[in-house]
Amino acid sequence: MKIRRVLATAVALAVTTPAALLSVSPAYADAKPAAQTQEKQSKPTIEELEEAAAEAQKAYDKAAQAKADGIIETRKTLDELSNGTHPLAVALAAAEQTAKDAAAAKATADQAVTDAKAALEALPGTATEEEKADAKTALAEAEATAATAATAQTAADTAVTEANKKVQDARVAAVNAQSVLDKAAEDALAVKVAADAALAKAIKEAEEGEGEEGGDCEPELDLTSKVTGLPDKLVAGTSTDFSLRVTNGSDRHMDKVLTFVSIHATDKSGLKDTEKFFRLQWSTKSAPKWQNADADDYIDGVGALKPGAHTDVKLRLTLDKATPAGNGVAFFAADFFNEDGSCGGAPDLDMYEFDVKAAGSKPGKTEDVKPSTTPRPGNTGTTPQGSASGTPASTGTNGSLAATGSSSATTPIALAGGAAVLLGAAAVFVARRRKTGSDA
Repeated sequence: MKIRRVLATAVALAVTTPAALLSVSPAYADAKPAAQTQEKQSKPTIEELEEAAAEAQKAYDKAAQAKADGIIETRKTLDELSNGTHPLAVALAAAEQTAKDAAAAKATADQAVTDAKAALEALPGTATEEEKADAKTALAEAEATAATAATAQTAADTAVTEANKKVQDARVAAVNAQSVLDKAAEDALAVKVAADAALAKAIKEAEEGEGEEGGDCEPELDLTSKVTGLPDKLVAGTSTDFSLRVTNGSDRHMDKVLTFVSIHATDKSGLKDTEKFFRLQWSTKSAPKWQNADADDYIDGVGALKPGAHTDVKLRLTLDKATPAGNGVAFFAADFFNEDGSCGGAPDLDMYEFDVKAAGSKPGKTEDVKPSTTPRPGNTGTTPQGSASGTPASTGTNGSLAATGSSSATTPIALAGGAAVLLGAAAVFVARRRKTGSDA
C-alpha cells in the first residue's frame, strides 16, 4: 500500500513564498499550528516550486554579491587603519605626536627646575638680597612651567588612549559588519538548497507517479516523541547515547508505529554538509542489538502501541574523528499505520540544535538540549507533516530560532537568517520522511 504524502507547510514557506522569511517576528510565533485548526493546505505545484527556486537563487545571488562587496570594503578599512591612511588612524598619529612633544616639553621644564634649584643653592654667602630674590623667582617660574607641561602631557596621553580606542572599535565594527553579510549569505544559501531539493523531489515524484494511490493520513497530536540525554555540544571522535520516548496518548490502538530521526550538520561556514561524518544507531526492547538507521531516516522497531502506552528507543550518535567543527540539528517525529488502512502521525517535527566541536576539544559542561513549545508551520491536514523552527518547534519562529539567525538584525535578510537555515533542513527531512509511506 502506498501512502500519499505532501510537502509540509514548513517547506512551502521556505520554497514557494521566500518573502515569508522576511516577515519573521515574535508576533508570528503566536500563530496556532495548522494541525490544531485541521485546515488543509494545497500541495505546491511544480510551477510554484520552479518559481520559488528561481526567487531563492536571486536572493542568494544578491546576498553573495553583498558578501563579496563587503569583503572588499572590510579589507580596505582594515588596511587603512593599519597603514595610517584612515581618518581615525591619522588622528591617532597626530595625537601620538602631540603626546611626544608634550613629553619632551615636560622633560625640558623638569630640567629647568633642576637647574634653577642648583643655581639657588650655589649662591655664595656674599650674594645680595636682590640676587637671592632673582634666583627664587627663577625657580618658581620653572616650577610653574613644569606643572603646566605635566598637565599638557597628561591630556596628550589621554587623547592618545581615546584615539587608539576609536581605531580598535573601527576594526571590530568592520569585522562584525562582515560577519552579518557572511551569515546572510549562508542563510540565503540554505533557502536555495531547500528550494532546489523540494523541486527535485516534486519532479521525481511526478515522473514516478508516487503518491497517486492510497488514502490520506490524518494528523494525530497525541502521538508524541520526547528526547532525553541529547547534549547541546558533541565532540568529533566520540559517541553520544540518548533516548527517544514515543507515547500514544490517544484513545486509539496503533498497529505499527514508525519513528523518524534525521541528523543534519554543516561546518562553521554553513556551506559544507558534514552529515557523512555522522552515524546514527538505534535499539529497542524488542530489538536490543544496535542497528544502523536506514537511508530514509526511520526506525521500525517500535511495533504496536496501545492507547496510553509508550516505548523507548535508545539512540547512539557517533561522530567520525574527521568531523569538522560546526552546527547541527536533529529532527524527530512519529507516524502510525493500521491494518484497516487508517494512518496518521505527529503533525510536527521536533527539532533540537547542537554544536559540533573538533576532535580533541574538551566537552566541558553540557546540558540536554531544551525543547520548545512554540508552534511551527503545520500540516496539510492529509498526512503527518513537518516543520522547522525552535528546539523543537511547531510553526513560525521562537527564541531558539531567532538565536540561530544572524547576530545582527540590521538587514531584512539577516532577520530571516535563522528561519532559512531551519526551514532548509526541514525541507530535506520531510522529503525523506515521505518515502516511508510505500513501506507501511
